[in-house]
Amino acid sequence: MAAAGVADETSWYAVRCVFHWDACEGTPYEERLTLWQAVSTNRAIARAEAEARTYAEENGLRYLGLAQCYRLATEGRPGDGDEVFSLLRDSSLDGEAYLDRYFDTGHERQGTTTGE
Repeated sequence: MAAAGVADETSWYAVRCVFHWDACEGTPYEERLTLWQAVSTNRAIARAEAEARTYAEENGLRYLGLAQCYRLATEGRPGDGDEVFSLLRDSSLDGEAYLDRYFDTGHERQGTTTGE
């Protein structure tokens, strides 16, 4: 049997890391998801955090040391429509208040797609 945080074989993991843009107007925070193939949750996080430190250094950001990991429930390589991250959070807020508090504060900087 595998130890806690260790899978029997290589799996895909999505890891969310959080950064602070100290020098940017408005001092935004960035939540960034990266995809890793690893033999365990711990190994995926270690790889993601190493990359996060490089990403932060190269872009003048500060990595805040938060890494949340999700093991993809896919067989083989991820494909169209596969879930790549899930996080459960208990809250007594109703749906609208929850979205306003955590996802729609009015201060998000979201990209748009073109050509579709």
